[in-house]
Amino acid sequence: MIPVAVQPEPPDFDAKVRTPGKAFLKRNPNPTTWKECWRNCLWDLYESYGRICAYSTHWFSRCEGIATVDHFIPKSKDPSNAYEWDNFRLAILRMNSLKKDHQDVLDPFRIAKETFVLDFTTLIPEPGPKVSKSLAGKVRATIRRLKLDNNVCVEARMDWLKLYCDKDLTFKGLVKRAPFLAYEIERQDLSAASLRKIFRRPKNSSS
Repeated sequence: MIPVAVQPEPPDFDAKVRTPGKAFLKRNPNPTTWKECWRNCLWDLYESYGRICAYSTHWFSRCEGIATVDHFIPKSKDPSNAYEWDNFRLAILRMNSLKKDHQDVLDPFRIAKETFVLDFTTLIPEPGPKVSKSLAGKVRATIRRLKLDNNVCVEARMDWLKLYCDKDLTFKGLVKRAPFLAYEIERQDLSAASLRKIFRRPKNSSS
């Protein structure tokens, strides 16, 4: 996971999402079912955040990955934030389903650089070497909750890395498609040749 800059609210967001959402909450202050008008801004969210899942940090196409609006502060915990742009994170369905209403996931809008780093021998993320002990625990909790260390995520990183190492994807392209990988390659000053030497398929068998 890397820091994600908050993007401006779309001009028609208030009309499409906030106003009907607030009207719904006025009638239903403690909802058990929801008026899902946040779906009206899903593709605005998708385009505003470069088609990159905030949690997996990978690009996904409309036909290959199901885009969802994740409420970072769960709507069940704070209904007043259910229809607010700044509370929305672009997430693939898998990540949204894993996060659910749990609140032990770090916010990509609020983390600093190098909070998460990547071990290229395993392609598994871990806490950055400069983070505090307390923050390191939160990093590990985020990795566990979102299963960022399992084979599904590792193989996705492997696929992007192979494209880059085989020169089928430029570094600029990697930045646009797998920005966490690109950031860590640059931070660790790794060439494609050195990546080929250190990379190996991990033995992690979780899914």
